[in-house]
Amino acid sequence: MLKVVRGWIDRYFSDEEALLLLFIIGGLLLLIMALGSVLAPFLTAVVVAYLLQGAMNFFKSLGLGHLSATVVVFLLFLSILLTLLLIILPATWKQTIEFFYELPRMATKGQELLMLLPEKYPDLVTVEQVKLWTQQIRDEIASIGQLALTFSVSGITGVMGLLIYCVLVPILVFFLLKDSTKIVQWCTAFLPTKRNLLNNVWAEMDVQIANYIRGKAVEIIIVGGVSYVAFVIMGINYAALLAIGVGLSVLIPYIGAAVITVPIALVGYVQWGWTNDFIYLLTVYAIIQGLDGNVLVPLLFSEVVNLHPVAIIVAVLVFGGLWGFWGVFFAIPLATLFKAVIRAWPAGTTNAPV
Repeated sequence: MLKVVRGWIDRYFSDEEALLLLFIIGGLLLLIMALGSVLAPFLTAVVVAYLLQGAMNFFKSLGLGHLSATVVVFLLFLSILLTLLLIILPATWKQTIEFFYELPRMATKGQELLMLLPEKYPDLVTVEQVKLWTQQIRDEIASIGQLALTFSVSGITGVMGLLIYCVLVPILVFFLLKDSTKIVQWCTAFLPTKRNLLNNVWAEMDVQIANYIRGKAVEIIIVGGVSYVAFVIMGINYAALLAIGVGLSVLIPYIGAAVITVPIALVGYVQWGWTNDFIYLLTVYAIIQGLDGNVLVPLLFSEVVNLHPVAIIVAVLVFGGLWGFWGVFFAIPLATLFKAVIRAWPAGTTNAPV
């Protein structure tokens, strides 16, 4: 047994570059796990800088210098940020408050709908099951109410955190755009001169992460925008709130689409009941999801390494459980990193007896 283990170690862990790569990845993961909340503004700035890198390259292609392109892109970023904070966020917050006030009535409608199940499907659903589900719904509504109260009480802290983000993130974004080359050179100065394996993995992951982040941002904007237009035309309540939910749901493949379907169907049923408008709503929503999965995603992520759906779901569950929102957001790039490391990992030969 010891000979087998020793042979396996000699085969896969005898390369010094591979061990260095493993050490770096492990160290970064531990750092994020320990200081993830502290580094959240920096991580946000890194994501935004990746998003803006394409615009930087565009303005440079027009003849602008690096500093000039940085200033132009940064001013565009500030304009978008102010629009988000001063227009979109207040309107969404207002609809969120109205949605919380409407939740009890929605829950009552949902309970009425559940009570019809034992009559229509007595072999599948019993009255006792419906009562249990109803009690669970009431408990969830109560917990949501407590959460809303807690959030309102700690609103000052939330506002202060938002202000910190609004100040720190733009500053970090500016310097990440302006000095990105210097920052990368400074980081690589601590690495060994011979690092072919590290360079290969980094080159692949730099392209993968950049394409993924930009593609996800475009997907969120397109899916959320199309959903908002469709919801407004159909006249559904909380159109902006639901559209933002649909847009953000693309961050969690497969799971997000299933989760956001519940509030959309609930709002539509409470507003219209079992009518043609309700059927049209579900049909339009299904078409949006179908076009997103079968047209938009292949178009935006054609250069991203393909992963099996099982691998994506497992990555979302694992990294989301470890790092929350950021784990969910970077689940696919992290899974792609894992796959790239496995592909690049040297499988040396050994003469050790096995």
